[in-house]
Amino acid sequence: MMMRYKEEKEAKKEAFRKYLDSSGVLDALTKVLVALYEQNDKPSSALEFVQQKLGAPSVSEYEKLQAEMSDLQLKYNELLAAHQENCKELEELKNPQKTASTEENNDAEAPKDEP
Repeated sequence: MMMRYKEEKEAKKEAFRKYLDSSGVLDALTKVLVALYEQNDKPSSALEFVQQKLGAPSVSEYEKLQAEMSDLQLKYNELLAAHQENCKELEELKNPQKTASTEENNDAEAPKDEP
């Protein structure tokens, strides 16, 4: 029973290793780790080095992107509000008879004072 468990575990490990190899993960990680090993002056953060080599933004780039996204979200919200207001005004200009006809109907239904 214990042997079978170990065999299943080894089979899962091997399948996962093949998956990582076939998808290029092992090659990419190996290249990054070799580049880190070959650095004469080791970076203060090995993790940041690996992340940058794999294409992730640096912390400062990430913070800059976050600030830019925040600014763009504010501009988007302002433009959306202006657009909604413009649509409302356009509807009112396109359909002035609705408000006028509503007033006319109210006048027609109201009893008129005749001498």
